[in-house]
Amino acid sequence: MGLATFKGGIHPYEGKELSENKPIQVLLPKGELVFPMSQHIGAPAKPLVAKGDRVLAGQKIGEAGGFISANVICSVSGTVKAIEPRRMVNGAMVPSIIVENDGEYETVEGVGEDRDPSTLSKEEIRSIVKEAGIVGLGGAGFPTHVKLTPKDENAIDYVIVNGAECEPYLTSDYRMLIEEPEKIVGGLKVILQLFDNAKGVIAIENNKPEAIKKLTEMVKDEPKITVCPLLTKYPQGGERSIIYAVTGRKVNSSMLPADAGCIVDNVDTVASIYMAVCKSTPLMRKIITITGDAVAEPQNFNVKLGTNYQELIEAAGGFKTEPEKIISGGPMMGQALFTVDVPVCKTSSALTCFTKDQVAAFEPTACIRCGRCVSVCPSHIVPVMMMKAAMNRDCETFEKINGMECMECGSCTYICPARRPLTQAFKEMRKTVAANRRKKG
Repeated sequence: MGLATFKGGIHPYEGKELSENKPIQVLLPKGELVFPMSQHIGAPAKPLVAKGDRVLAGQKIGEAGGFISANVICSVSGTVKAIEPRRMVNGAMVPSIIVENDGEYETVEGVGEDRDPSTLSKEEIRSIVKEAGIVGLGGAGFPTHVKLTPKDENAIDYVIVNGAECEPYLTSDYRMLIEEPEKIVGGLKVILQLFDNAKGVIAIENNKPEAIKKLTEMVKDEPKITVCPLLTKYPQGGERSIIYAVTGRKVNSSMLPADAGCIVDNVDTVASIYMAVCKSTPLMRKIITITGDAVAEPQNFNVKLGTNYQELIEAAGGFKTEPEKIISGGPMMGQALFTVDVPVCKTSSALTCFTKDQVAAFEPTACIRCGRCVSVCPSHIVPVMMMKAAMNRDCETFEKINGMECMECGSCTYICPARRPLTQAFKEMRKTVAANRRKKG
């Protein structure tokens, strides 16, 4: 039997050798920390502190501002310097709590205490996850307590741990699988307590044989948990791709994974659930890869949320050469930065720094109708037709030809010999169509 996968996708240069063998190092912040109130999908959190307040590590400083929202937890002890707008990775200025780190890392009472999850009710587990401020740490940022509360919990029969890490250059999830497998298995067991009919699947791409071997050995006596090796291919870690690869079930843009009987959580999210439920530790840290050919010493770091990106670059030895392009995330789905004076947030995954900006040198030409974009599209839609609609700003046609099914994975842009900015155009069109739908109510 072949490795689990999906139809379509691409095989970009992986670049993982730069940091995959670098164990996770704990990095303590030097300067002030910035805690934006919007580090998640949904309503921003509401500040619970004021300028001049002393705060502790593990203290809730921002409260969820609605059902789809998430708490913000302070990662250090110190003094609130200000509450003011600060810039985030996406360029937006977001209300943020600025904390002057006192270097003591004094925690609120109870943080780190062992807790037996088997003594907890389902409601208690969900409440702990909510209080801990956990969101999708693979980059989506969807509040995890909401994901763990589907309409019909009995309809969930798969809990999938997404260990694909298909994005080139990123190795933080791989290092967690190698270094902290007990947290991942423990977190998955906690999630399975919520769903009586579900089995757990840890899905890992086959370019991580050590991780597959380690996790398979760990779960050999767990009747409800298996490891599923995936074919290495981008975007294998996309939610729809991994659900199809593991279960054969299809999910479209109008569905949630729960509608297909699945819950999908990233490796770091599952480990964070373990820490919150079993170790009474809310989300205060992020595992981040600093990599790329411009970085002197590519590394994987365990960093406090709120740490400035500049500190991460310094800790990785600075730049060998001044990079032409810095991306928050990986080269396929990350966001190019015009400043590194931004804080590490819950959705931060990597900083990828390139000596040359290869994309800037591309000169787009007319479509040659080769069909390569169609062959690699994991959503099985027709990018060449979508681009025509996008160029005409024809939202009606874009919807009609299933443009909203686009995952924005970038596979079509990567493979296009005419170097057309397909994904960029589709992102804009999807935003426009979504805005139009909201207006219609």
